[in-house]
Amino acid sequence: MIGNSLSLCYHNKLILAPMVRVGTLPMRLLALDYGADIVYCEELIDLKMLQCRRVVNEVLSTVDFVAPDDRVVFRTCEREQSRVVFQMGTSDAERALAVARLVENDVAGIDVNMGCPKEYSTKGGMGAALLSDPDKIEKILSTLVKGTRRPVTCKIRILPSLEDTLSLVKRIEKTGIAAIAVHGRKREERPQHPVSCEVIKAIAETLSIPVIANGGSHDHIQQHLDIEDFRQATAASSVMVARAAMWNPSIFLKEGLRPLEEVMQKYIRYAVQYDNHYTNTKYCLCQMLREQLESSQGRLLHAAQSSQEICEAFGLGAFYKEMTQKLDARRAELLARTPKETKEPAEDTSGVIKMAVKFDRRAYAPQITPKMCLLEWCRREKLAQPTYETVQRPLDRLFCSVVTVAEQKYQSTLWDKSKKLAEQAAAIVCLRSQGLPEGRLGEESPSLYKRKREASDQDPGGCRAQEPALPGEMCKKPFVALESGQGSPLEGW
Repeated sequence: MIGNSLSLCYHNKLILAPMVRVGTLPMRLLALDYGADIVYCEELIDLKMLQCRRVVNEVLSTVDFVAPDDRVVFRTCEREQSRVVFQMGTSDAERALAVARLVENDVAGIDVNMGCPKEYSTKGGMGAALLSDPDKIEKILSTLVKGTRRPVTCKIRILPSLEDTLSLVKRIEKTGIAAIAVHGRKREERPQHPVSCEVIKAIAETLSIPVIANGGSHDHIQQHLDIEDFRQATAASSVMVARAAMWNPSIFLKEGLRPLEEVMQKYIRYAVQYDNHYTNTKYCLCQMLREQLESSQGRLLHAAQSSQEICEAFGLGAFYKEMTQKLDARRAELLARTPKETKEPAEDTSGVIKMAVKFDRRAYAPQITPKMCLLEWCRREKLAQPTYETVQRPLDRLFCSVVTVAEQKYQSTLWDKSKKLAEQAAAIVCLRSQGLPEGRLGEESPSLYKRKREASDQDPGGCRAQEPALPGEMCKKPFVALESGQGSPLEGW
């Protein structure tokens, strides 16, 4: 825990801006490595966070905020605890306070997004939509300042007139916030529009709290020295960097930009170490490659469908294997210390047919899964639909599922990262034990394709024609979690 609620100083700081899909843990740690003083996480919506439970991940040495669907919404670690600011999207003071209290022991500051103009942020009155409701801004910030032990900030855009902008920021300052970040563009303006340094300067000269200048990546910041020039042009206390840091996080390094290949490899190492989802890793690397996306390495990255394939594209195959083995060993060590938490997923596993199998999407025909094949077979044989019982192991949050077909239970002995993958593995065990096709490339069931074509003909424009729901979803038994002393679910979302 951070002892002093005002320990985070916003004077003369280099700051990684909050960026959706970019500001996850690997990027934040990389920015800190290269000299950033403060790092903001991506904007996270209050309603989404209020569904989360706090989980101490002993395998990764992280604190995870996990949604009901087992997706990690926010992950942090001790290394950044005194320098990470949690940015939320909110339009309600009480929800904002509930989120702040949920995360305050694991972050250094709380920020409210009042500047993002994109629809995902403005819908529901969040982001830049708050700029037209000063009363709500005041209530949200005042509630947070009074109710949380962490310094509170907000990030805004400028209003159409300087007079209105100054009036708003004066009102914001009176709420008691620790600093204000100002993106020097209006709500409707985009990066190709020039940033208004003079407006940021007028704000800085008007307020007594630190002003953080933002929006200079396109016009002003191409290298480290440009950051100070932008700060002086805006008379701001600190500078927040977004796209220039997304393109190359070593922008914060006083010695100058590091080669992109080196930066990307370092980013990938963090991504693997902290089990970042490969799609997010891939997205961030694409932002770094930019005009090099058509290079041979860019094409390999584009084709990658897993963290392992990303590592192999960048010559880190050996690292991936080593880190995976290390994490597996750590997981096994922790499990060995807590034998009571490693029991099998069903209350009675006698008579369960088991195999060590995993579901690999790449090995199966498009839009065909083992669960679909199993359901189709049950229908043909006039059997009851398969039912799935799934449990999660608290220590490493892995899943295992048992499927029951014709009163016989089937289970994979390998635990998976998600409930859906565990269920697919259980279906594979059942199909293989019966000698049935499971949908692998080259052995698809024609009846499944026929059914899918008929559905497509009936609803050619619907989303189900593109991405059908998995069969059997309606008949699954409720998810059961094993007992754990870590964290407790919160009501909400």
